[in-house]
Amino acid sequence: MSAKFKKLDALAMTIASALLLWGGAWAAASASGGWRDVLDTPSLQSPLAPQALVNGMASQGQRTLAVGQRGHILYSDDAGQRWRQAEVPVSSDLVAVSFPDARQAWAVGHDGVVLHSEDAGQSWRVQYDGLQAAKVIQAFYDREAAAIAAGDAKEAQRLQGEAARIAEQGTQNPWLDVWFRDAKEGYVVGAFGLALHTTDGGAHWTPVMHQMDNPKALHLYALRGIGADLYAVGEQGLLLKRAAGDTRFRAIEVPYQGTLFGLTGNERALIAYGLRGTVLRSTDAGRSWKATPTNVPVGLTAGTQSADGRILLVSQAGHVLASRDDGASFSVLPMQGSLPAAAVAAPAAGQLIVGGPRGTRSLQLP
Repeated sequence: MSAKFKKLDALAMTIASALLLWGGAWAAASASGGWRDVLDTPSLQSPLAPQALVNGMASQGQRTLAVGQRGHILYSDDAGQRWRQAEVPVSSDLVAVSFPDARQAWAVGHDGVVLHSEDAGQSWRVQYDGLQAAKVIQAFYDREAAAIAAGDAKEAQRLQGEAARIAEQGTQNPWLDVWFRDAKEGYVVGAFGLALHTTDGGAHWTPVMHQMDNPKALHLYALRGIGADLYAVGEQGLLLKRAAGDTRFRAIEVPYQGTLFGLTGNERALIAYGLRGTVLRSTDAGRSWKATPTNVPVGLTAGTQSADGRILLVSQAGHVLASRDDGASFSVLPMQGSLPAAAVAAPAAGQLIVGGPRGTRSLQLP
């Protein structure tokens, strides 16, 4: 195995292994009836989909979208009490979803797939896949090598090498997050530092790895716009910021060197969270960070904000943490029936939906 295939830490390895096992079982089942590529195999409709693995959620108004294994995409208009399954043209495992307005949504995952919906998540089409992305990335860095080398020859050589590896691997590298500012501008980020940007709703994508201070090609687990700035987090305490008006995602030193899984926040505070109950907080637009104690020793996997302004985080063990002071302190809420979580949404006042390895569950916030 290439030295570039860095070890994931404990939680990331667990998640990746689980997805590989599910994916392998699905491939074997397909093979028994004649093998078909998951990119050419529509997701099967199943009444058990709301009890299957959910990796990502997003809400817009009363509608919540949930994405997970085998191309399952669910939508609910009653805070997760009832779910309907969307029509999806692939059976790739899906990891994340972005829902920027009342109609447009994007979902991403394994095999480099990018899906787009124009009807609030009821039906989807393939907008991009790993083979297309690999060709675009290699062509871009071959074409731009001279310009990049003028500023940093070593970086140009590294990016060309990465592009060649990606092209050779085709669909092997997953997208791990997607975020759209609106119906036109968005990003997808993923394994080994992959990152693309669109300004036309995903009709065209441009590689932006050369704009990121990520020389080790660390996995990027999340990207979010908070205020006027963009932030990305990943392995080994990687935290990047692209300030409004800047052209580069610049690395920021933080007091934690483990994996960070996500970001949330508001105009007063920015929160990054990850392994071992880690919460990092900044009140100066990411220039400095302090750790907030949580007394939770397991990974924090997803975050959102409630209608009453609380910052909410969920853990792989089923904890729900809440902060009423913009992340300066967190307390564990006494939630009955909570599940080990990989995703969370708060679509209405007093309501919370968690999703994870055991599917989805609707909860009442105290």
